[in-house]
Amino acid sequence: MSRQNNLKIAITLSLLSVFFFSCAPKHDKPTAYKADWTKMKDIINSVKEPVFQNKTYLVSDFGAVADGVFDNTQAFKKAIETCSANGGGIVSVSYGKYFTGPIHLQSNVNLHLEEGAELLFSTNTKDYPIVHTSFEGVELMNYSPLIYAYQKSNVAVTGKGTINGQAGNQNWWSWCGKDVYGWKKGDPIQNVKRLMEMGDNSVPVADRLFGDGYYLRPNFIEFFDCKNVMLKDIKIVNAPFWIIHPIKSVNVIVDGVNIISHGPNNDGCDPEYSRNVIIRNCSFNTGDDCIAIKSGRDTDGRRVNIPSENIVVQNCKMFDGHGGVTMGSEISAGVRNVYVENCDMDSPELDRAIRIKSNTRRGGFVENVCVRNLRIGEVKESVLGIDLFYSIHGNQTGNYMPKVQNIYLENITVKNGGKYGILAKGHAESPIKNIVFKNVTIDKIGSNYSVENVENLQFINTTINGIQIEQPK
Repeated sequence: MSRQNNLKIAITLSLLSVFFFSCAPKHDKPTAYKADWTKMKDIINSVKEPVFQNKTYLVSDFGAVADGVFDNTQAFKKAIETCSANGGGIVSVSYGKYFTGPIHLQSNVNLHLEEGAELLFSTNTKDYPIVHTSFEGVELMNYSPLIYAYQKSNVAVTGKGTINGQAGNQNWWSWCGKDVYGWKKGDPIQNVKRLMEMGDNSVPVADRLFGDGYYLRPNFIEFFDCKNVMLKDIKIVNAPFWIIHPIKSVNVIVDGVNIISHGPNNDGCDPEYSRNVIIRNCSFNTGDDCIAIKSGRDTDGRRVNIPSENIVVQNCKMFDGHGGVTMGSEISAGVRNVYVENCDMDSPELDRAIRIKSNTRRGGFVENVCVRNLRIGEVKESVLGIDLFYSIHGNQTGNYMPKVQNIYLENITVKNGGKYGILAKGHAESPIKNIVFKNVTIDKIGSNYSVENVENLQFINTTINGIQIEQPK
């Protein structure tokens, strides 16, 4: 064979080796997911506080009496409607206790509670008309929320006063059916099953009539299909059910609100099907999740199909609750772009700091959850909990595989971490992807982590119980 042929063969083999090497599968370690904090700044810059006319309407001028006994429902109604009809402004509630039925807000109205003003809401179901609302992620016609805005824009509740739902074991709470909340055998109990069946069978919302005889508790403050909403500085106590519930709403600010309410399902703030929501400078001491981001339940959530997205939580304090910031379990339309920063969480009754929950009946997705600068004193179960087998209300298996990816925690200090740093359980068919712990220090914890079906779990400069954590193999 000539030298020229040998050279041709060598060149050919060399080219082939390059070709096969370039096509061969690569087994490089996946890179860590990186949080995009510029997106958070864009969200904050896009949400402006609503502006109101410089006109004030005193509820006392419309017949309101601050003795804690007189029914002020009509006085509030007249003041709010007059204010809105004249182009909007401030409906002012001065010092004293005001007993009332539900308050329905109108566009361009700021309901302002002066310091020392307290709204005492009726616990008589006859005072609550049937309206289009929601219960545990399923739309229905039920008792009006205590404070309610439906398809309004530029609305607010502000001031240093107190909003008191007067819920307790003697009225709303016992309907949940638990003896710890006052329920006894033979007492009324909520008919959740009927509503869930209607949602699964796609019964039109207008035909999902509840109210008396069904014992589904009303939400406390609900903004339904609203734009440019603000709650600022108020104190909220003793809620019947979910406390602050923006649903299908856009541009929402919850600022400086102090919540103390330990009833059943007393979530602090539940943005649902909502976009561009800022929750800041608030204090949560609740009977359920402090903040729970939702997007509808099962068939009804898939019918509506509006993800909750662009949610910012800043400078908040979380005390008692099932989770500090939670996504789910009513999450069938998905959640994306959640930013949590500069928060303090601390209570022996706080189960988890960051929590994600779904199952194959809920389905949905959670993606791009970015958390930084948390100071955690004590949590009971885990710093990060992800449960995609979450079970409540009977069989929760179905054909809708939940998807979770891109969960990022940075600059977290935990004094007493409970049982696990991370407790995450995914599905083999749909693993949880991309969990990053960066600059995290956790002390007094039982186990570093317990994970099933998690891909690309990254520890970067993370220390647990004084030992730097190595990458899982």
